[in-house]
Order: sequence, then C-alpha cells, then structure tokens
Amino acid sequence: MTDMLSTTQPSDERTRLIRASLARRHLSEAIFRGLGLAAIILALGFVALLFTDIVRKGIPAFTQSNLHLSVTFDPAVIDVDPAPVRTADQSEADFRAASLKWQRDVAMLNWNKVIEASLRAAAPAGFDIDTRQLLTIAETDARHRVRELFVNDPSLLGQTVQVDVLASANADNWIKGNINRDLGDAQQQLAAPARALIDQFEANGTITSGFAWSIFTNVDSRAAPASAGLLGAFVGTLWMMMVVILLAVPIGVASAIYLEEFAPKSRLTDLIEVNINNLAAVPSIVFGLLGAAVFINYMHLPISAPIVGGLVLTLMTLPTIIIATRGALLGVSPALRQAALGMGASKTQMVFHHVLPVTFPSILTATILGVAHALGETAPLLLIGMKAFVAAVPATPLDQATALPVQIYLWQGNENRNFFEPRTAAAIMVLLLVMIMLNGVAIYLRSKLEKRA
Repeated sequence: MTDMLSTTQPSDERTRLIRASLARRHLSEAIFRGLGLAAIILALGFVALLFTDIVRKGIPAFTQSNLHLSVTFDPAVIDVDPAPVRTADQSEADFRAASLKWQRDVAMLNWNKVIEASLRAAAPAGFDIDTRQLLTIAETDARHRVRELFVNDPSLLGQTVQVDVLASANADNWIKGNINRDLGDAQQQLAAPARALIDQFEANGTITSGFAWSIFTNVDSRAAPASAGLLGAFVGTLWMMMVVILLAVPIGVASAIYLEEFAPKSRLTDLIEVNINNLAAVPSIVFGLLGAAVFINYMHLPISAPIVGGLVLTLMTLPTIIIATRGALLGVSPALRQAALGMGASKTQMVFHHVLPVTFPSILTATILGVAHALGETAPLLLIGMKAFVAAVPATPLDQATALPVQIYLWQGNENRNFFEPRTAAAIMVLLLVMIMLNGVAIYLRSKLEKRA
C-alpha cells in the first residue's frame, strides 16, 4: 500500500507540472495572438487615419468657385483693326503673318478693363471699390479666357455674352472658410470691400461652386494659382512609367532568368548576386545622384525630361524585379524541371515552356508592385531637375516635364497654404488612386494567370 502511494504521488506531481506547463504555453500563445492582432489593428488604424486625413483635406479641392459674368466686348476698349481675311492673291505665309500680327495687337489691349467692367456690372448699384481690389476677385487668367473668345470669334465685338471664369485663389479661400473671417484687415488676403462684394456675389448667384475640372485639365500655374492643375505632371508620370516598363521589366526578368537558370556558379556570379542585393537597399536619392552624373552631365540628355526620370527609376527598380523574379523561379519544384528534361526538352525549352508559365503570376505581381513603388519616388526626380516649373504638357519623353510626386512636393511648399494644402491632398489622392489601380491590375492578372496555369 505504501509503495502504491509513493508511486502515485510522483505521477500526480508530473501531471500537475505538465498541466501547469500547458497552461503557460496556452497563455503565451494567447498573448502572442493578442499582440499580433493588436499590431494589425494598430497598423490598420494608422493607415485608416492617414487616408481619412488625406481625404478630409483633399475633398474640398475638388470643388471650386466660379464667376458667371456678362462680358461686353466694348469697341471703345477693344480698339483694334478687323481680323484679317485671306484674299485670293494672298499667299498662305502672308496670311499667317497678318493673322499673327493681328493677334499680337489684340494681346496688347487692356483686357483687364473688360473684366473690370463685367465685375462692376454684376456688383450692386453704387458699390464703392477700387479697380485693384475689384480685380483680385477674378483669377488673373480670366482676361486670357475672354481674349481667346474674341480671337476665336471676332464677331463678338460690340456684343454681350455670358462667360464663366474662375474666382481667384484668395476669393476661393474666403468662400470656403479656409481663412478665419474674424481676423483683422491686415491679416486678411483680400481687402474689406473685395470680401464684402464676394459675399454679395455668392448671395445673388454670381459666384457658385462647381467641380474643379481644372485640376485634371490644366497644367501648373504660378500666375493663376486657381487654375493650377495636374495634367502636365500626370502626362510626365505616364511617360516615365512607360520608360520603366519598357526597360526595367524585360531587363530585370531576363537577368533573373539567366542568373538563376543558366549562369554557372562562380565567384563572379556570387559577386553579381551580392551587389544586386546591396543595390536593392541603396537609398533612392543615390540613384538620383547617379542619374544626374551619368545621364545629364555625361550623356547630355535633356534636364527635367521624363526619359531621364524613367532611366533613373529603371535603375532603382531593376534590383527589386530581379530579386522577386529569382524568388519565384526558386519556388518552382525541381521535379518539374527534371520531368521536362527527362521527356527530352532542352534546358531552354524547360525554362521557357515549363518553368516560366508557372511563375508568370508571381513575376507579374512583383514587376507591377516594383513599378508602383517607382511611381511614388520623389528624391531621385528632384536631383535630375524635375522640380523645375513646367507649364506645358510633354508631347514626348524628351520634353521637359514634372511628375505627380514632384508636383505634390512643389504644391506643399507654396506660400498660399490655405489654397494649396487641399490641392496637395487632392494630388496625393490622385497618386494613390493610380497606385491602387496598378495594384488592382496586378491582383486581377495574377488571379487570371493562376486559373489558366
């Protein structure tokens, strides 16, 4: 009986210790799961906070104040000869020269007087405001819009037509409440009479808010901030991404295939692999310095051109694509290679007919994600001159241009922060939308290729 008790006690003790150990392990596992879940929730919370803040600040930029004016093309102000009409004995060159001279004469007229007269006509009778304060209500490019209407249709002389022009950036700030209305006159962007007239224009419908199409249809502008848009930067970004896709993707995939499937194992290939891994960790600004030294100073490519930006981003993206493609190739089962070779396929046939089709989804995802990463880079583009002000849409990759990340950087530093802070957030939203679309395309193509495989 004593022996049985002595045998039972150690057994019970072991059971107790085992249960205590299991309890600690289960507790540790529960804590680990809880910390992991908390980390995920915290990360998602920060992402949601970031997106919410960007959207909250950017949404107001998609609406803009417009002035609806009755513009009179007064012959007393528009004192210019009639537009030239080509005669039968006049050559094309002579007619073009006469037309250009007439347009120059039209451009020399004081179109601000036309805008001033239209604003005074819309103001209440007897409203006292001087010319300088009055013109601060309309954007400075309003005179150019009215002039273009006359150039396109000279028969408007003496007529009164309805014309919609943008309100100035300062007027838009006042209407949207981006500036505290309780501040004193010395701290306001507009004079008191101009602010009072804007309120009256808003009350009688002369000023209304509408969708800000100018963000998408106009290029950047310093003279007329309210008309500044992203078109030039967006097209410049498209040219750069085209260069990256045409160069980085085929070169990166081909390099990975050669290194993984065909290159002999030697010190040279080991050195190449080490350097590729090191290049993937190099800060992007270093690639900008390399691009400025090689492509601009040595090769004399045009500064601030999408071709240079595309080449710099190609160098930066290549290591990522090579590493990701090699990882996809390593993931293919050796049995597939052995089966293909056993059926009599050559090594080239084995790689391109059997291995690559299996890795297409992973390679495609890696390349698109690499391109999307390059899309958001700013530092290397600043070093190759793409922060220069370019008020034109680039027709070719060799034309001067800027890019969406650089445009965001420039707008963020604009002195009129009340107006450009929402525009900066709106530009970030456009950039994020492009990146989300690229990621969506990657996910869609990957799923289609996986089903086909």
